[in-house]
Amino acid sequence: MSRSRNQRVARSKSRRSTSLPASAPRREWGGRFSPLDDTSRDTIIDNAFSILERIGMASAPDWFMRSALDDGARQREDGRILFPRIRVEKALARAAKSVAVPGFVEDRGIDVGNGLVHTGTGGAAIDILDAATRRYRPSTLRDLFFIMRVVDACPNVHYGIRPLVARDISDTFELDINTAYACLAGTSKPIGTSFAHARHVAPVVSMFDHALGAEGGFCRQPFCMAVVVHAVSPLRYAPDGVDTMRAAITEGMPVQTCSAGQAGATSPVTLAGALAQGLAETLAGLMVVDLLKPGHAAIHAFMPFISDLRTGAMSGGGGESAIANAAAAQLLRHLQLPSTVAAGMTDSKEMDVQAGYEKAYTITLTAHAGADMINLSVGMLGSITVASPEALVIDDEMLGAILRSVRGVDVTPDSIDLDAMERVVCGDGHYLGEPQTLALMKSEYVYPCLGDRRSVHDWLESGPVSVWERARARVARIVGASEPAHLEATAEQAIRSRFSIKLPGIGDE
Repeated sequence: MSRSRNQRVARSKSRRSTSLPASAPRREWGGRFSPLDDTSRDTIIDNAFSILERIGMASAPDWFMRSALDDGARQREDGRILFPRIRVEKALARAAKSVAVPGFVEDRGIDVGNGLVHTGTGGAAIDILDAATRRYRPSTLRDLFFIMRVVDACPNVHYGIRPLVARDISDTFELDINTAYACLAGTSKPIGTSFAHARHVAPVVSMFDHALGAEGGFCRQPFCMAVVVHAVSPLRYAPDGVDTMRAAITEGMPVQTCSAGQAGATSPVTLAGALAQGLAETLAGLMVVDLLKPGHAAIHAFMPFISDLRTGAMSGGGGESAIANAAAAQLLRHLQLPSTVAAGMTDSKEMDVQAGYEKAYTITLTAHAGADMINLSVGMLGSITVASPEALVIDDEMLGAILRSVRGVDVTPDSIDLDAMERVVCGDGHYLGEPQTLALMKSEYVYPCLGDRRSVHDWLESGPVSVWERARARVARIVGASEPAHLEATAEQAIRSRFSIKLPGIGDE
């Protein structure tokens, strides 16, 4: 163990200067696609205000109810809390317009809310797809660590919110500690985690301080978001979630609030109605943040889910889900709130044609609509109940192409060169050797690593290999490569001396 840790110390650099992978992350400006016209957009927003003012939210914790009533809210006879529009608009005016979330290596961070599209993981899958057997099994802490290592190596995956539940840990405190540790140990990108209880937030932050090597280190470099389901649709607060928000804000942790009504089940069947209710629930989360600490670093996950009305089950891969989440991104962009939506939630159980087309159009629409973050966009199958590192690396390649499409067409004085055009058409008849072609071939174009562009004959000649097999090989290379070096040995030892960490020590396996 000691030799392995010494090797890690020797090759570790400072967290500020650790070099990034050779392939830098692609980030593009979204927002050109607006699924709602101005009138429809404003109608939904106006109705969301009216919902909070007329129907309000149930199940507010007592401490929040008392403070909110002192701050201008009202209470109906049935106990529901109502927020006057003027009070919500006040919260919007002083809400954070952007949230900088650093990485554990600071320069791997993200700036959420300024129009850049970020794609990443998320969810709570309970099964893992075994790549060798193509069968499902319960997900484990080791699976979480490995999938976060894959996140770390994927250039188009900008952050890693816990994508699966470690079902081999039953105690909720140990689960929260070990989930946060596995995410931290697996990647130096920004991470996010959930909490079973509000009282677990402070110990996790203490663990992060140990990782950074200084008391209060996390408050200065908050590389982890608290992902909090603050609302239970329709229009009820989740008291435990609201309590967790209070604990996270107290500890200086960025929060990602979450509303995820399911159209036709827990939100209206019409997409317009579902969007209005979901936006009201999202603004209800903003009211909690504003009451606790106006302007705190808060990102708002507005994720309108869809029901398959034949069964009542959630459907993540339909066209309705694509357009609803794109509209959600547009609504939050208009209100200048840092946004998260959901896409890539294929209903397919394996990486097949269905998974490909469902992931592609749902993510493309939300990215073009300008979602600041797209959760659940990689590595998920079976309506977000199954995680797969192989699916993740395939999806990462898809994201590269989607983000290139978000970039659009650059029209500059140099992009249309009539002199070069005349030279080619009067000369060799092709542009392959032109200086501009050589200069822009890597910046203007994205090339697949797993996808195969060879001719059918060449593919057959070399021995046909599927994209799944190529993905398996890439995952094997990632997890078999050098151990993560961003968490220094002394920090790891300090964490293990205080907390019951279930993962083997780095280098012990």
